[in-house]
Amino acid sequence: MVREYGRVVGVTVVLIGVVGLLLGQKSLFGALNIDIAEDVIHLVTGGLLAYVGFARRDDGLARAVVGAIGVVYVLVGAISFAEPNPLGLFPSEYSVLDNLIHLTLGVLAIAVAWLLPRRSQTTAGTT
Repeated sequence: MVREYGRVVGVTVVLIGVVGLLLGQKSLFGALNIDIAEDVIHLVTGGLLAYVGFARRDDGLARAVVGAIGVVYVLVGAISFAEPNPLGLFPSEYSVLDNLIHLTLGVLAIAVAWLLPRRSQTTAGTT
């Protein structure tokens, strides 16, 4: 399940980063923050998720990457509720929708990485 999460969310987050770079610094649908710094972060985190989802067979590494990115997203979402532009990193502030998306992706990543049981390894021909 962790590798599937990496594939789906990784590709989605990379696409969000690409669309953000193409749109420039504005808001998407008037509700989502789009800044170059955030787009680059989306490209990096989405790329890491996609990498462990597609290219790696090491489920331990996949769990570690997905879980770590999940923690980062939860922290960004939680901190941004208190301070919409944490550390002044972005030209525009995070919206409530941005924060909810970050929190949701983070909680899901943590659940997938660390709370779901690992798949049992079975060999062919075993009953």
